[in-house]
Amino acid sequence: MTALQVIGWGATSPAGTDHPALVGALDRPPAPVEVAGRYDAPLPTPRAHALLDFDVRAELGRKGTSFFDRRTALTVVTCRRALADAGLQVTDANRHRIGVVLGTTAGSVRSSVDYAVDTFTQDPPYMVNPALFPNTVMNCAAGQSAIWFNLTGVNATLAGGRVAFLSVLRWCANSFRSRQADYLLAGAVEEFTPHTAWLSRHGRDDDLPAGEGGAVFVLRPPGGTHLRGPDAEVLAVTLGFSPRGRERAEALAGCLRGALDRCGVDGGQVRMAAIGGADDAAARAAGWRAVESALGHSRARRIAVDEAMGDNPTAGGALELATVLAAHRQDPRLDGQLSVLVAQNREGAVGAAVVRGWGRGTDRG
Repeated sequence: MTALQVIGWGATSPAGTDHPALVGALDRPPAPVEVAGRYDAPLPTPRAHALLDFDVRAELGRKGTSFFDRRTALTVVTCRRALADAGLQVTDANRHRIGVVLGTTAGSVRSSVDYAVDTFTQDPPYMVNPALFPNTVMNCAAGQSAIWFNLTGVNATLAGGRVAFLSVLRWCANSFRSRQADYLLAGAVEEFTPHTAWLSRHGRDDDLPAGEGGAVFVLRPPGGTHLRGPDAEVLAVTLGFSPRGRERAEALAGCLRGALDRCGVDGGQVRMAAIGGADDAAARAAGWRAVESALGHSRARRIAVDEAMGDNPTAGGALELATVLAAHRQDPRLDGQLSVLVAQNREGAVGAAVVRGWGRGTDRG
């Protein structure tokens, strides 16, 4: 796999947007907020980790945002933060070499469901608002982000649920290897609506509330020119599939061992580990056991953002990588240290990634 260099990132989360807030949320998780009464539709729980104060017009202005759905609005704002953090200037000379790649489960579920309902309930039924149709397309957020920043490079959305973000990273590596792009905005963002709240609750055996938010990373291939050294390198990504639940932990451990082997890293060197959320408490426990089995130790710091930011099935992995990189900016003692990200879903998909991070201003020597 072609290694990926992270040169900047942006996050939008209930914990905040800067690195002190993200790291601080691990030790002092913010409480979920009251969401009951804010929607006409019923909710599975009265509280959630939702971004109640988010206002797309305050962030981006009125022009061009009138028909953004919530997922698209959150994504465009997060992409803007990532570009600013990277210091990447979009010009006529490079815009055709900058792309957007996002992970998802099914795009904006609310947009798709509401539009479908309108086709039955409008009078007459076919009198639906055509301006809302683009929001039903899975690639809407990625496409609108490219339009907003005038990026004409590759544009893609990968559906993979909890494994989507790792799939995005591998897709980006393949894109760089085939020289399709010089920079990619890669990430995943989750919206909070009654629809996503019920999907998050389905099949869970714990009380974890639904969340909202996500993160986007500006990636480049090794050897690219930029103002400074990278914030991180994604050294390896592996994906797999195990259709039988009882064997999934073994498959997940095998995936992580494969990622470590690919980049020649010993598990004993890993300082932080994240499991990308889980469908329930049993899957979470099995995920940690798989990580400890693959690493050969239990000393790695656990990065569990779902406890601070709620259940974000698609965006959990992106938020975890953002939190890992925030920790590097907070603590120079972590410079050059390794972290691992793993993910799994109940359908049987598993994945793992190995990341080396640095703080800003660090001499790579």
